Amino acid sequence: MRRIIIAITGASGIIYGVRALQLLRELDDVETHAVISPSALRTASDEIDMSANEIRELADVLHNYRDIGAAISSGSFRTAGMLVAPCSVRTLSGIANCYNEELIVRAADVCLKERRRVVLLFRETPLHAGHIALMDQATRNGAIIMPPVPAFYSKPTTLDDMVTQTVGRALDLFDIHLPMVKRWKEGPGSPGQH
Repeated sequence: MRRIIIAITGASGIIYGVRALQLLRELDDVETHAVISPSALRTASDEIDMSANEIRELADVLHNYRDIGAAISSGSFRTAGMLVAPCSVRTLSGIANCYNEELIVRAADVCLKERRRVVLLFRETPLHAGHIALMDQATRNGAIIMPPVPAFYSKPTTLDDMVTQTVGRALDLFDIHLPMVKRWKEGPGSPGQH
């Protein structure tokens, strides 16, 4: 059984973290450990038609945002890594600067020190120099910055298609491959095929 940590912060784009939990729930060999910030639940009330309890119930294991002593805060807790979706500026800053005042940043810092994957779906635009400097520092620490930019070669027809494709590509970075992810130049009739 593989374990992955899914963190949802208060940035716009709550659907990315929710969709990750929904897609991973369908896999028998992946156990999800979720951390959901209070700001995430506030943003969710504006962005999606799910209650806080419905979101929490998507995870196999839910950890308290304030519990810096949770299992996922230790390097001895084995995981494939951590996806922060969406990733707020505050969380990016905490990860870039190793400022572990809450569990999302602490768990990310632990994954990085153990050389595990940490993927940040950073949801901010446009960017100023401070954002770029934080992305640079987080990358130097070992994180992967992955702004949720839609892939149009997959010919999405709905917002749901775009979200699912983006989350699927993020999960690819953990070697979790989902059949609904459309890949460049794969299969008959795909882009680039003649």
